[in-house]
Amino acid sequence: MDQDEIETKLAAARTKLILDKPFLGALVMRLPMQEANSDWCPTTATDAKSFYYNPEYIDQLTLDETQFMLAHEALHCALSHFARRQHRTKLHWDMACDYAINPLLTEDGLKPPPGSLMLPQFSGMTAEEIYPCLDENNDDQPLDNHVYDQDNTKQSGSGKTEKDMANSQQENHNEQEGDEPDNPNSGSGNAASQPPPLSPDEAETLNIQWQQRMAGAAQQAMQAGKLDGAIARMVDHLLQPQLPWRLLLARYMTALARDDFSYQRPSRREGEFILPSLRSNQLELVVALDTSGSIQDQEMGEFLAEINALKGQMRARVTLLACDSAIAEEAPWVYESWEEFELPEKITGGGGTSFKPVFEWITEQDQSPDLVVYFTDAEGAFPPHAPYYPVIWLVKGKQKPPWGQRIQLN
Repeated sequence: MDQDEIETKLAAARTKLILDKPFLGALVMRLPMQEANSDWCPTTATDAKSFYYNPEYIDQLTLDETQFMLAHEALHCALSHFARRQHRTKLHWDMACDYAINPLLTEDGLKPPPGSLMLPQFSGMTAEEIYPCLDENNDDQPLDNHVYDQDNTKQSGSGKTEKDMANSQQENHNEQEGDEPDNPNSGSGNAASQPPPLSPDEAETLNIQWQQRMAGAAQQAMQAGKLDGAIARMVDHLLQPQLPWRLLLARYMTALARDDFSYQRPSRREGEFILPSLRSNQLELVVALDTSGSIQDQEMGEFLAEINALKGQMRARVTLLACDSAIAEEAPWVYESWEEFELPEKITGGGGTSFKPVFEWITEQDQSPDLVVYFTDAEGAFPPHAPYYPVIWLVKGKQKPPWGQRIQLN
């Protein structure tokens, strides 16, 4: 293995990206390439500052696969995956990020190396949307190493198992004792050691820098007429102002509040001046929960807590319905504006999904609601036509209801 040949191969892959995929090429150019020690970088890695590579791994890849790995690490940075994990476990977050990135690259014509995480059901989804869909027992390892974040799991999420990590620790111990490593050809003397995780200030600064870089790269690619498909949709989505679901829900709900001023002529006993008076009417709000099994109790509790905070401001009476393929036997639950709105102790469900029973139940009532808020993954049978009252779908996942206002939960 000739190091000069490895560097030439990487340079050729980067140049080909610049010519064929100018958006990805511009992002890759922002990552200086550094050879890394094989004990911590078995394949490739990034710390949001550089592209690290194991020469032996790059030597095994084709030129097309090398392009994929360069673009893969650059997209981790451009999408600010290093700044978006929050409370999530590192291993599953790293998996979700790879599941989000890899379909974008393959749809753009790049060839993934063997071992790349890829599932068709996650195509078009963000890492935040994919993360709750992952099985807790799923221990698949990302192909690359994301070293911009501190590990908080038993496994590193860096393409290495616990056994690999133990072996690496033993090698480090041997080196400290003065022993030679088992593999003297694992890297040259210029190989980089593993960089430390980003500090919060570094992550915030890099987040802004990479957003600016992505916007600039997108503009250049659009001018060249070489930005389309899934990556174009992703860039357009990310460059738009993003609002959290709680704020969006509050906007839609408070817009219906019936607090207004009246200039109706007062009684003569009240004087000669006509001053505005505040009038307020109670809203009728229906909240529906999808209990088909895809929504967890914790998520339902967070959603209901948000409704509870809003309904007091709006003076809303809430009717709670739970439904899978039929409305739960215990439903409905009615909460006045002054009552605490919380998850009932017992809700039956867990079967198939149909949204029709909720709207059929509403039709049977004498009074129509001012608003219906439906908490669901939007996978089920919908009524063929939209009702005459407003409906907000708070959706976990990537499905799109045929009508109504959709708010992305995760």
